[in-house]
Amino acid sequence: MSDTCAENGLRSVEAAKQMLIDSITPITETKTIPLGEACGKVLAAPVLAALDLPPCDNSAMDGYALSGGFERYTVIGKSLAGHPFNGSLEPGQATRITTGAAVPTGADRVQMQENCTLEGDQLTQSRAASPGENIRCRGEDVHTGQCLIPVGSKIKVPHIALLAAAGVAEVTVLRPIKAALLSIGDELRPIGTPVSELGDGDIYDSNRIALKAALEQLDVEILDLGCWPDEPGKIREAFMHARDNADFVLTSGGVSVGEADYTKTVLQELGEIGFWKLAIKPGKPFAFGKLPKASGETLFFGLPGNPVSAIVTLYQLVIPALEKLRGTADTQRQPPLQTRARLLNSIRKKPGRTDFQRGYTYCDEDGIQVVETRGIQGSHILSGFAQANCFVVLPREGSDCATGDWVTVEPFAAPLK
Repeated sequence: MSDTCAENGLRSVEAAKQMLIDSITPITETKTIPLGEACGKVLAAPVLAALDLPPCDNSAMDGYALSGGFERYTVIGKSLAGHPFNGSLEPGQATRITTGAAVPTGADRVQMQENCTLEGDQLTQSRAASPGENIRCRGEDVHTGQCLIPVGSKIKVPHIALLAAAGVAEVTVLRPIKAALLSIGDELRPIGTPVSELGDGDIYDSNRIALKAALEQLDVEILDLGCWPDEPGKIREAFMHARDNADFVLTSGGVSVGEADYTKTVLQELGEIGFWKLAIKPGKPFAFGKLPKASGETLFFGLPGNPVSAIVTLYQLVIPALEKLRGTADTQRQPPLQTRARLLNSIRKKPGRTDFQRGYTYCDEDGIQVVETRGIQGSHILSGFAQANCFVVLPREGSDCATGDWVTVEPFAAPLK
């Protein structure tokens, strides 16, 4: 795969993403934690089932456990969840049974209570139950000693349920990765600064708080270093502190190719940083590199300054790279889900860059998936982004799209969902 577009020298999104992933070495430090704290963590050691699931043959219904196929049964007891029937059934005998209760020895089927009539201790059925009907067999889900989820899996709620049911009380996981976030710019003001105190050209430091919110949803520990002025000494101090206390540094702004600012100069003095031009819209300027330190190296990601561009490049490029860094298995780093939808409005596009327009997708009254863009598509326009639930992905060499065309949509996943 070529890493540039022949027409304009821009690095393709796919090539940039692969270069990021290929250049990153996953963390290896582990810790053992209680299962209840494991959601979102990455499994680092095999987890084996301590028992069969189900642990015994049990009933899938409230009804009666039957022995053999007969027209009439004699009910001789009951089996309740947590209180099994202690005897054994002979052919033609039955017990009352509740959902989840152990199937008595000798029973080979369970008839749901709606199909049963009981007169005294005599049971008849409105229809016959088949052998094995409504019985959950021991071990049909999990066997003792079975490896429950692959190492490298990101532990999710269904995993927690499975592990708990299989008797797992604690798991060994990779430690969370740590991000250092900082903003640099004399024009930036902290969130909460009164509007009356903003000077001409001042803006709120919105990117850092948005990026922090996104990373916190991904189980990333945050070192928030705040906002720093455009002064070489201060910038160097900020980056050295970030480098020494985090796995990666994330900034926005100051990465445009050819842009003269102190950030780029300091970064190039501290490490190997590449300032890329990407074939992506929004978000053409992007920086990536490594800052050496005594204990190894710290990654650096420099996002564009425009707010939509910063979030799009975080989502499309940085998050896949972070999954590699945190040790997530290859099976978890698949491309995001994309589907096709019919476009409800026309879109203007020039060839040369993959365009991630912000849209809203849903199924119309005929069950057809449709999509419409939301708001002005400028890289500084956040209102439309806030109304969107997907990207409309327009291919690099594509051009204008008309109403009714079929286009590719990428529904938002975490942390945009």
